[in-house]
Amino acid sequence: MALLADEEVIAGRKDLVAASREEAETLLSALPDWTVVEEDGIQKLRREYRFNDYLTLLALGKKFGEMAEQVNHHPVIVIEWGKVTISWWTHTLHGLHRNDFVMAARCDRAAMLVSAP
Repeated sequence: MALLADEEVIAGRKDLVAASREEAETLLSALPDWTVVEEDGIQKLRREYRFNDYLTLLALGKKFGEMAEQVNHHPVIVIEWGKVTISWWTHTLHGLHRNDFVMAARCDRAAMLVSAP
C-alpha cells in the first residue's frame, strides 16, 4: 500500500486508459478493505471507515476532500454517524484507472493518521 500511495496521480488527461480486469485485481489485492462495486454500469472502488466520534469522521472527510483537490481527482464522500464512505472512479472513463487505486491507498494512509492517538 505505501508504494501505491506514493505514486503520481495523472488526472484530467484525455489519453487515460481504464485498468484491465487483471490490473484492477492486482491493485485491489494491495487494498484489502476496498471493494469494487458497480453502479449504473460503472465500476467504482468503495470503502467505509468506521469511527464512534463524529468529529473524527468530519476530519477524515475533510482530509479526503483536500487530497482530491490537490490532484484534481474527486470522489464521492458520504459522512454519516459512525462512518465515512468514499467511492473512487475515473469519471471520463466511466470506470477504474490506476489513479483510483492510488487515491484509495492514500485514503488508507490518511485514515491511519487521523485515527492515531
